[in-house]
Parts: sequence; structure tokens; C-alpha cells
Amino acid sequence: MGLRLHNTLTGKVEPFEPLKPSEVSLYLCGITVYDDCHVGHARGAVVFDAFRRFLESRKLRVTHIRNITDVDDKIIDRARKEDASSGDLNARTKRVAEKYTGRFQADFKKLGLLPPTQEPKATEFIPQMIALIGDLIKREMAYETADGVYFSVRKLSEYGRLSHQKPDQMLENHRAETGDGKKDSLDFALWKKAKPDEPQWPSPWGAGRPGWHIECTTMSTRLLGDQFDIHGGGQDLVFPHHENELAQALGAKKPFARTWMHNGLLTINGQKMSKSLGNFVTLEEVLSKYPADVVRLFFLSVHYHSPVDFTWERMEEAKHSYGRLTAFLAHAESKPAATAAPDLSGPEKDFYEALEDNFNTPRALACLHDLTRHPSPKEAAGLLRALAKTLGFFQADAGVDDAIQQLVDQRDQVRAKKDFAASDRIRKELNDLGYLVEDTAGKTVVRKKI
Repeated sequence: MGLRLHNTLTGKVEPFEPLKPSEVSLYLCGITVYDDCHVGHARGAVVFDAFRRFLESRKLRVTHIRNITDVDDKIIDRARKEDASSGDLNARTKRVAEKYTGRFQADFKKLGLLPPTQEPKATEFIPQMIALIGDLIKREMAYETADGVYFSVRKLSEYGRLSHQKPDQMLENHRAETGDGKKDSLDFALWKKAKPDEPQWPSPWGAGRPGWHIECTTMSTRLLGDQFDIHGGGQDLVFPHHENELAQALGAKKPFARTWMHNGLLTINGQKMSKSLGNFVTLEEVLSKYPADVVRLFFLSVHYHSPVDFTWERMEEAKHSYGRLTAFLAHAESKPAATAAPDLSGPEKDFYEALEDNFNTPRALACLHDLTRHPSPKEAAGLLRALAKTLGFFQADAGVDDAIQQLVDQRDQVRAKKDFAASDRIRKELNDLGYLVEDTAGKTVVRKKI
């Protein structure tokens, strides 16, 4: 496979070679479970789901880790505001985390995402985080203060390597964490000493909880090893989160991720998504209006590395684009086979070359649309369906349930008897149930409406 990927670490598109032949290790930053998922979360989730499917279609075994951040300041704040049924803030925080974990997992299932190989929760790795922090202190890369433990940024000469910034630039462009006793405003928290009512775990530096960045460094290296193939996430995470993850690993002498893959940001009507602006769109709302395949096509129609603007008008465009593919399949799959098998190696080669070229999904989707104009429609439809499934499409198109199939069979029977009134009545019933009906020679073909 001649796969080439844009590596944020080097700033270049370069050949990708996994550490182990035929295996790929992939770590993705998951959700902080304090609220419902929005369409921005869905963008990265769909991109990396399609990327994983592509790798697996090329006979690579992917170990996919996606974490859950279930202890965080935002979760604690949400518990204070949302759950007042108990005075125990620790129990309330746990309930909030469990509630929104269940909601995002349900949303991701509706979206048709493959489950990760493992989905670790931050709270399951507290002892390992404490061990890594202790190692950084021993190496004099971290220090304790009155309110926690901090990473000493300027002791790592490679700090800024991922975001391609110098420390002084970071001070100008980003708001630093506050802290009691910090030696440098750039230093960031590894451990936060807890206030009396907050969730906390015992540690050598007092009861408290881990910082956000140490969670991902710990979980990724514990589950994938000190060095692994790909670390993915949104471009908004490059600094400070991913820069700090890398710093912690390098400070502990761990090589960490070889390739950093970042998807572009999502805006809404040209603006950053924000609850304060009233333009926050949940994934649940989008999926209530459009099938998962349409949402997937919307995201994959733009190169993963580029930004994408969410509007309802563009969702309609994606719906119509997807409709053209499904209409072609409904028509072409009922056609007779060609007398001689056509050579479709060219379109298939173009499709995979597009994906090997820095996972260029817009070009790959164009290859699918090109197949709708092929002179051998039935064979082209078979290839189109197979290639589209490489990107995660048509997962729910394996057939219809028993009740719908029973109506289809009844319609075929009355059509055979030339009872056209009954045939039309069943057609209307199928339409009312959300199915498009197409008549072929002696057979009713139905497809779910989009």
C-alpha cells in the first residue's frame, strides 16, 4: 500500500509505514462527557471511522483506542448545576459522566461508527497516571506546588515541536493556566489538589485528580506502547492538548506517536459553534432529520484536513448527492448482467489511489459518482456498493424487516394476478412506511427513503 498522510509533526505529506507489518495502532482523543455530542464531535468521529475502515479493507489489523474523559472541571461544574439530588459532589459528578457517556455512545451507534478496540475511561487509569507523574518528578521535568504538580515546559527543548511554535509565541497567543506557585506561566497541571467537596484520589502529593493532558499520554502508552503509529484528533487540540501530551511523553523518554493526523474544524454558518451564540447543533438533532449515510457523505465530501462549514442547506445538498447514488443502485441492480464482464479495474484503482493520497475522500466520492455513468450499469453498481462500504456507507442496506418483506411478497402476488388496485394500495402503504417502490420484471424492489 502506498499510503501517504499529512503528519502535523513534520508539516509534510509523507509515506506511512506502520511499526509492525500488517498492523496499525491508532489513538484518538474522545469525548469529555459533560454535555450532548454536537456536529463538531461527529466530524472527527466519521473521518477516523472511515479511515479505519479503509485501512482494514487493505488487510491491515487496526487497534483503535478512543478514550472517555470522565473526570474534568467541566464535568464537575455540570454536576454542581444539573444534579442537586445528593450533597455528595463526587457521586453527582459520576452520575453526570455516566449519563452523557450513555448519550454519546447511543449517538455514535446511530451514526454507524465501528466500536473502538478499547474505550478506556480516565478514572480507570488514575494509578498509572500517578506513576507517570512520579517519573516526571524524578527526572526533574515536573515539580509540586501548593495546589498541584506542574510540568516544567522550558526544561524540554523540544516543546513546541508539534504546534511549530516557540514558547514566547505561545505566551502571546494563548491564555496560560493559572496556578499557585507555578515557576513559569507556560507550565501546565499534571495533578490538581482537590478542594474538600471535589472528586479526588489519594496520591503522594495529596488527594486530587489528574490534569487533562496526562490522561491521554497515560492511556495511549499503556494500551499501545511507548511508541505507536497514529495519534488523531481535531486541529483545535494541536495546542495545548496534543503539544502537552507529547511533552509529557518525551519528558518520560517515550517516543510516542510517529504520525499526528488532525481533521479540520467545523463552523456553523461561518461562525465558531457556541452555546452563547445560539448556534449549537447536537448530533441527535441532525440524525433526527437525516440518515447516518447522509451525515457521513456531508463530512467526507470535504478533505479531512480542511475546515467544513455546517449549514442546513449543505446538508440538503449532501442528501441529494446521496440520493443520486441510491437511485442509480435501485435502477442498475435490477438490470440484466452484461454479456461480457466489463473491465472495472480502472475505476477501482482510481478510488483506492485517491484514498492513499492523504485520504482524499472527495476524490474517492467523485469516483463513485463516475460509476453511475458507466455503460455496464449492473456491474458498476456492484463495484460502487463494495467501494462505498469501504468508507462505511450502506451499512443499514442489507435488507428489510419481516413485516416489510411480507408486504413486498403480497404485492408481487397481486401483481402476478393483475390485481392492480391491490398493487397500488400496497405501494401506498409501503410509501407511507418510508419506502420507495420500484417495479421490475415480476418483482417489487423497495429502498428506505432518505
